[in-house]
Amino acid sequence: MVIFFISKAVSPPATIYMGRDKVENEELLKYGLPTDIWFHVDKLSSAHVYLRQTPEQSHGEWDKLPPALVMDLSQLVKANSIEGNKKDNITVIYTPFTNLKKSGDMAVGQVSFHSDKKVKRVHVPSRDNAVVNRLNKTKIEKEVDHEAERQDRLREDGKKKKADALDRAKKEQEQKKIWEEEKKARSYDGMFTEEAFAEREQWSDDDFM
Repeated sequence: MVIFFISKAVSPPATIYMGRDKVENEELLKYGLPTDIWFHVDKLSSAHVYLRQTPEQSHGEWDKLPPALVMDLSQLVKANSIEGNKKDNITVIYTPFTNLKKSGDMAVGQVSFHSDKKVKRVHVPSRDNAVVNRLNKTKIEKEVDHEAERQDRLREDGKKKKADALDRAKKEQEQKKIWEEEKKARSYDGMFTEEAFAEREQWSDDDFM
């Protein structure tokens, strides 16, 4: 089961999701989008919480997200950490999905990073019940066929790339036609200069001599 939340701290509202347990977290590590952003309590066990970022619903670069959205995600991560939920002054870390590193010797649900430079930290002084309650009111649990969704995305990406390529080819042909017409116009302009007329008259006189 995947658990979804909606954050209305930003406009348009942001989609947040997380696995129900460490087994589901492992599945999410296989199927997240390259544009997704991963959140976790630093140095404590917690849920793996993701911000879903798509071209149609983007809230900025991963390291320039609106503070209100980051705090919503941080509060949700804290609330879904057995130890972190009891503590004040915790740190939440977040990073692009593509920076997550998973190797065969790691435990189920465990990850590391390709680059520590692509990890940001946010201080969470205490639990904010108003934020957590607001997010929990949007909570939906559902079964997700990750592989089917991935295949659908690949098909849509293929269609978009094909459409973009056709559009580029059309624009290139149109530009080529414009250049050819401009070149042709310039050659016609040269035919009607005084020098061109003089040359034609001289050619005509010589022709009848």
